[in-house]
Amino acid sequence: MFVHIVFFKLKNFSDAPEAKQRLESMSGVIPGLLSVEVGIDVFRKNHSWDIVLETRFQNKASYEAYAVDPVHLNIVKWLKQAIS
Repeated sequence: MFVHIVFFKLKNFSDAPEAKQRLESMSGVIPGLLSVEVGIDVFRKNHSWDIVLETRFQNKASYEAYAVDPVHLNIVKWLKQAIS
């Protein structure tokens, strides 16, 4: 198993539900991606991140394939515009 965790700070916190939906949409679509969990910050402190993504893969090779998968890259493109 290979686990990848990413924290995001959004320009507009109001984009958090859409970011969550987009990230969760990868589940069951990308080969080798075993699970996707997305959390939205409930405390809203200055030092907090807005969302966190935890993905689990069969192995490191599955993660490397995910990193260049068109579905993932399309979401990354949207996220790059939404993050601080």
